[in-house]
Amino acid sequence: MRYLSTRDKETKTTASGAITMGLSRDGGLFVPEQLPRISRKSLESMCGMNYRQRAVFIMNQFLDDFTSAEITLFCEKAYSSMNFDDPGVAPLHKVDEKTSFMELWHGPTCAFKDMALQILPYLLTASLDKVGEDKEVCILVATSGDTGKAALEGFKDVDRTKILVFYPRDGVSDIQKLQMVTQEGGNVGVCAVKGNFDDAQNGVKSIFSDEELREILAGRGYFLSSANSINWGRLLPQIVYYFSAYCDMVKNGSIVFGDEIHFSVPTGNFGDILAGYYAKCMGLPIGRLICASNENNVLTDFINTGVYDRNRTFHTTISPSMDILISSNLERLLFELTGREDELVAHYMKELSQYGKYEITNLMQERLVRDFSGYFCDDEKTKLVIRAAFKKFGYLIDPHTAVAYDALNHYRHDTQDDTPAVVVSTASPYKFCDSVLDALGDKSGAKGLDLIDRLSEVTKTAAPKPLTSLRAKTVRFDVSVDKEQMRTVVEKILQ
Repeated sequence: MRYLSTRDKETKTTASGAITMGLSRDGGLFVPEQLPRISRKSLESMCGMNYRQRAVFIMNQFLDDFTSAEITLFCEKAYSSMNFDDPGVAPLHKVDEKTSFMELWHGPTCAFKDMALQILPYLLTASLDKVGEDKEVCILVATSGDTGKAALEGFKDVDRTKILVFYPRDGVSDIQKLQMVTQEGGNVGVCAVKGNFDDAQNGVKSIFSDEELREILAGRGYFLSSANSINWGRLLPQIVYYFSAYCDMVKNGSIVFGDEIHFSVPTGNFGDILAGYYAKCMGLPIGRLICASNENNVLTDFINTGVYDRNRTFHTTISPSMDILISSNLERLLFELTGREDELVAHYMKELSQYGKYEITNLMQERLVRDFSGYFCDDEKTKLVIRAAFKKFGYLIDPHTAVAYDALNHYRHDTQDDTPAVVVSTASPYKFCDSVLDALGDKSGAKGLDLIDRLSEVTKTAAPKPLTSLRAKTVRFDVSVDKEQMRTVVEKILQ
């Protein structure tokens, strides 16, 4: 299978080429030349598989320059019991007859990014060999909180790689920050950016498109790649858990095979929900994809009006991984909505860069709302949802998951549609202890890592080991720079 750029369909490469490069040189994102279809018979057979086997089956459809034996080995290592504390890897938690939560936070960093970033290092290092690349790769990451730690953990001490993570200095939770700045490994680097996530993300994109810097680094024996969801090797593993959730719904009797289900997804950079869209295009019986935003509701407005406009107030919220106004993966959806018109996609991206907004055609808007519904939730409502879920079900959720649960409830109220639905739960509530405790009405005033103990005490739940172990870690990275200095940081680390 070939992969082409969303901004120039003549730019084509293999799966390993797309994974190695991360971002097309024209600034576009790589997408499959065509999406494979999963037959009803194949989907039925997946219901009898475990998560690792399902991952092998789906990824085999896209990675034809990898052998099945390679993919099997990578999935067995990535999704082993050493990395995930639940045998289901991405288990469902059913709270009522129509609602389940898919827990994507049982990996080593307690967030859904582990689902992709535990396997990406295997895919990338194998891709380097397949494309004949002899340079060392430097992974550049802009993070709104969870991607950074998951990428650092995945690439820690991996041969032929370095990884540098940029995060917004005041835009992540205390636990997220501690996870990153205490990261172990001889090939890792972490740097705070004075600004928000969009500043960090734009800085990384600028570095990728800097031809002069690329030549300088090549002379030093390095090339740049990405572990953000703009990399196809990040997005592909996310498709798997939509299929897995459907199969688990069938197995536990929540639905009859062939029934449709809805997914409600907390959404920032649009990668997670885009994976669900691809799964639907491949034949998975998905009804609605409910796009859930916090107060940075640029995506909600886009779905409801067809206008994408980042020229608005940026809000720092209690769901920081969604504090994003430029949703990079939306470009891949635009490519499909335009009928794969690369020139039109490039035009929209140029308008976004120059004016901060663009408006899609009426036909594109019609196509968009066939699959997507958009809702948003502010911080106060998010806290109420956390409290209500714990009171009603005894089930503890983090602020991002709460936003998605609220969106599902709004959708059901507006449409009277009670189709069984899965709320995509993207992080352990223990990554956001202060916000969750506040939502539950706790006024103890606990600080730092003591928050973990306090949340466990109040809720009578067990904190994940990767978070309780932070007490034994030493802060290694305390650099903070202006966004204009990000290139200098890269040059310095890659001396």
